[in-house]
Amino acid sequence: MKKIIPFVLVIWLMPALVVAQQNAGQQQPAQSREDLERRKKELQHEIDEANAQLQETKKSTKESLGQLRALRDKITLRSKLINSINDEINFINGDINTANRDVNTLRKDLDTLKAQYAQLVVYAYKNRSAYDMMNFVFSASSFNDAVKRFQYLKQYREYRRRQADNIVSTQALLNKKIQHLESQRVKRGDALKTEEDQRATLEADKKEKDEVLNKLKGREKELVQDINQRKKDAQKVQIAIRNVIRREIEEARRKAMEEEAARKKAAEEKKRRDEEARKAAAAAAAEKARAAAAEKANNANNTTNNTPTPAPVEKPAEKPVEKPVEKPVEKPATPAPAPTRSENVLEATPEALALSESFEANRGKLPWPVDAGNIIEHFGIHQHAVMEHITVPTDGIVIATTKGGPVKSIFEGEVKSVVVMPGMGYMIIIRHGQYFTTYVRLQTTRVKKGDMVKTGQVIGTASVNEIENTGEVELQIWKGITKQNPEQWIRRR
Repeated sequence: MKKIIPFVLVIWLMPALVVAQQNAGQQQPAQSREDLERRKKELQHEIDEANAQLQETKKSTKESLGQLRALRDKITLRSKLINSINDEINFINGDINTANRDVNTLRKDLDTLKAQYAQLVVYAYKNRSAYDMMNFVFSASSFNDAVKRFQYLKQYREYRRRQADNIVSTQALLNKKIQHLESQRVKRGDALKTEEDQRATLEADKKEKDEVLNKLKGREKELVQDINQRKKDAQKVQIAIRNVIRREIEEARRKAMEEEAARKKAAEEKKRRDEEARKAAAAAAAEKARAAAAEKANNANNTTNNTPTPAPVEKPAEKPVEKPVEKPVEKPATPAPAPTRSENVLEATPEALALSESFEANRGKLPWPVDAGNIIEHFGIHQHAVMEHITVPTDGIVIATTKGGPVKSIFEGEVKSVVVMPGMGYMIIIRHGQYFTTYVRLQTTRVKKGDMVKTGQVIGTASVNEIENTGEVELQIWKGITKQNPEQWIRRR
């Protein structure tokens, strides 16, 4: 029976080790898998939005830049989706390899457990006689040794029962692992089929994009005229914005000068009044001193006539007083001055300064001016979608949205201008301290100059681009007379 003892600890702990290995293998990529699934859903949602935008632009009678833009967006997003599917397939392949290793390990462990259990059964069969058991107990050299042998027999029978349970649990774990392996293989087949379908759709989108691009290149003259007209309109808008901002700067400077002049005048008036009060007090004190001196002189004359003059008394010589030596006082080290905000005439008042600081604090967190839409023209200079040798500047961002959809203020402030720009619709300029937000290409307006607006308040509606059959609105952000990139200020979607 002592030959069975070396197997006890190894066989007892084997299933626990297998389960721990399985959990370690499955928990490692769990978070990455969740991120991948979330990214796939986001990409699919963006593809659906681009497809809806494409369907709207297709309602136009001829091809447009909006169609080309939507097709390029679809191609880019679908390529990213295919890459995500490939990453998912790699994850599944890794799971399949791990599952195969676990299945092989479990099968070997199960074979080992069965072989060892068979040895136990054979040994128990050979020593099944009750006489042998009793002889093993009563052949002990002492009573304590007999008790220990009896307890050992009980533990041995319990060990055999646990071995049988381990075989059953290992078999169940093996079956579960095999099922997981089969499900992963099915999932890999579905992913491969999805990737194949997406690649076919991607090729179709590329073909359609090339057709639209070729047709647009055939209308190069018309497109060049449109580009030139848009540049002229953009220059008019920029001039109008700069004029408004310069007027605000001049107005703020004029108010600051008037306030400074008023402060100086008030200070001089106060100084004059204080000087007059000081002179009056000095004159009254002098008059009072003269009266007191006259009264004192009169009293002294009367006293001199009635009493003898006393002999003069010599005063003892005064010793020079030694002045104490002053010890140098150590001055405490002055802390370095904190960085101060540069003065700006547009922040001359506490309210304007607070509004500027609040606007800056919301950088990257400002809301979009529309409820739904996507950016179709980005800030800065970029190549034209059709004629790559032509560059097109954009002073802000152009957002494609619902035709006639509401346009909202992205921050609280005061409306400084509401004007009509030829070819661009209405334009609204709102001041936020030293910052200005400009909303161009509006179909209607709901505010007027001088109105105070809140964040998210509707100020107008988006214009309609008849060629592309969609709504449009342009957002510009200025810091003084310097243009800013709106994409760095509004929150990401």
